[in-house]
Amino acid sequence: MFESIKKFLGVKTIDYAQLVKDGAIILDVRTKGEYGSGHIRGSVNIPVEQLHKNMSKLKDKKRPIITCCESGMRSASAKGILTSNGFSNVHNGGRWMSLNNKI
Repeated sequence: MFESIKKFLGVKTIDYAQLVKDGAIILDVRTKGEYGSGHIRGSVNIPVEQLHKNMSKLKDKKRPIITCCESGMRSASAKGILTSNGFSNVHNGGRWMSLNNKI
């Protein structure tokens, strides 16, 4: 029933595992200290406060990017920052621990 409601509302389910297989960057926007205490293997750490001055590290604006953080708030902000700067394939993965279980 939940899937029917999501379809009715136009909510799409994102296959994060497939995005990663297709070469997505996992962008962890927590602080260096938070990242150091645990993170998704292979992820890139750019704290959301430093994202504007480090976007060049992400290079390809069409490559899929999955943002994540501790609760989903900073990753949502990061998604907005990236899309407003021309990145066209950005997904908010929410909590890094939950995202790790999905990939």
